Amino acid sequence: MTIASIFTKASKTFHSYPSYSKLLLLCTLSGGGVVAYAELQSDSRPPSVDPNEPRRKRVVVLGTGWAGTSFLKDLDALKYDVQVVSPRNYFAFTPLLPSVTCGTVEARSIVEPVRNIIKKRRGEIKFWEAECVKIDPANKKVFCRSSVDANLVGSGDFSLEYDFLVVATGAQVNTFNTPGVKENCHFLKEVEDAQRIRKSVIDCFEKAILPSLTDEERRTNLHFVVVGGGPTGVEFAAELHDYVQEDLIKLYPTVKDIVKITVIQSGDHILNMFDERISTYAEKKFGRDGIEVQTGCRVVKVTDKDITMKVKSTGEVCLVPHGLIVWSTGIGTLPVVRDFMEQIGQVNRKVLQTDEWLRVSGCESVYAIGDCASIHQRKIMDDISSIFKAADNDNSGTLTVKEFQDVVDDIILRYPQLELYLKSKHMLSVTDLWKDPQGVDREEIDIEGFKLALSHVDSQMKTLPATAQVAAQQGAYLARCFNRLEYCEEHPEGPKRFRESGRHVFRPFQYRHLGQFAPLGGKQAAAELPGDWVSMGHSTQWLWYSVYASKQVSWRTRMLVISDWTRRFIFGRDSSRI
Repeated sequence: MTIASIFTKASKTFHSYPSYSKLLLLCTLSGGGVVAYAELQSDSRPPSVDPNEPRRKRVVVLGTGWAGTSFLKDLDALKYDVQVVSPRNYFAFTPLLPSVTCGTVEARSIVEPVRNIIKKRRGEIKFWEAECVKIDPANKKVFCRSSVDANLVGSGDFSLEYDFLVVATGAQVNTFNTPGVKENCHFLKEVEDAQRIRKSVIDCFEKAILPSLTDEERRTNLHFVVVGGGPTGVEFAAELHDYVQEDLIKLYPTVKDIVKITVIQSGDHILNMFDERISTYAEKKFGRDGIEVQTGCRVVKVTDKDITMKVKSTGEVCLVPHGLIVWSTGIGTLPVVRDFMEQIGQVNRKVLQTDEWLRVSGCESVYAIGDCASIHQRKIMDDISSIFKAADNDNSGTLTVKEFQDVVDDIILRYPQLELYLKSKHMLSVTDLWKDPQGVDREEIDIEGFKLALSHVDSQMKTLPATAQVAAQQGAYLARCFNRLEYCEEHPEGPKRFRESGRHVFRPFQYRHLGQFAPLGGKQAAAELPGDWVSMGHSTQWLWYSVYASKQVSWRTRMLVISDWTRRFIFGRDSSRI
């Protein structure tokens, strides 16, 4: 039997049994070794429907980004009638988008079809490739329009009714209404954006080497400007620098000395959301690499030829010629979400406001997760009197240490800023708050003393960043709540209700920061990890490789990304304009 016939039979067997574990054998002919990989896949056939079974509640999910996909992966679809609406039929691993712009990783290596993800779930999940154009909370409907542009018959407009709506649409790039940005800048939010940037970089080099151009025109075409010194902008600048130095100058040697990369940042430092040590390290490394960093500058206008920039400290206005601009300055609200916010009285907010259980304020059956929403954490001082009353079991008008300890776990769970405050003050126990100004322990405390002890706790309230890590944790949390809804309604697991009797049904969402990376090029990266641990250098780059490989949504994308990294190490990046 030939090798080809063996693989043909194996392939037929592999695809003939979708309800069993699949076994993929990779044979190395030279060494005779065998590597086995098993992927457990549940039966993808739709479950049978019992006509006497009560109607399952309809859950409509808008979006297939980090938040939406995380929700779908953990949701028990047997308990609900789940429908998903998204203009993209794939999930993209967005932290690797800067790598796609320079060919370090291929675009298809970081995307996984949504249907591949949902078919592995128990139960049936319906997916519609369409864009939600309007949310009608009064009638519990969403109106959608097909994203398929092909000239096919049939109407692309439809509506869906819901019992629960999960808004996970993400956000769009924030241009701050700067003139000329939409017309003349590249963004880096979607896979298509990264592919366009990749082609434009090659265009700049191909145009610059034409014999008809002057030296000044060549310098302009090869001036790459990144507006925004956050993680995305910094990583793109680092990737582009490596691409130029390791690959492109070998192919375009006549212009190797005139390529320039500039990062424009409105703040005082790049990566200002990281530890100060990382920010300083990144600026010094960019300086050594020849990447110009201009801080304290604000872009006020963009044309196809130059950028108008204003220096904040002096008020000086200057023109910066460019060949390519990548705009990476934050996120803004999508039109459909903005319209929804106007309907529910959140006109003056930048994003949807939710409570600590990710429920949209003012909409009992609508939840919002990911970049489109922000949690409104309740202040402890707003409920201070109710907390005191709930803890004062004997109605004596004073609290003892024991009475306070009986409710302290509920307080910390309901108001997480209390725990952050204790850490910031290096307090070992909540009872340290009871000490008087001289540091002496008190046996009991009255309402005024209680207010004074907790008066500065709310200063530790923080808004969660719009990152993939936050969105993924929110999606997983909300799926767990949906899976346990019936049980927890009968057996509440949340903290004590201080303004009324009983307990909350669920524990509120609590974000657990697992750290963040900042690749800086030259096989170096910086990492900020839990425990105030900062790591920088070559070893951190290898840590970045391992973490990002492990976080891929499927084994398929994991193997593709690793193979792309391997290909790049051996053969370099591809500079073809395709």
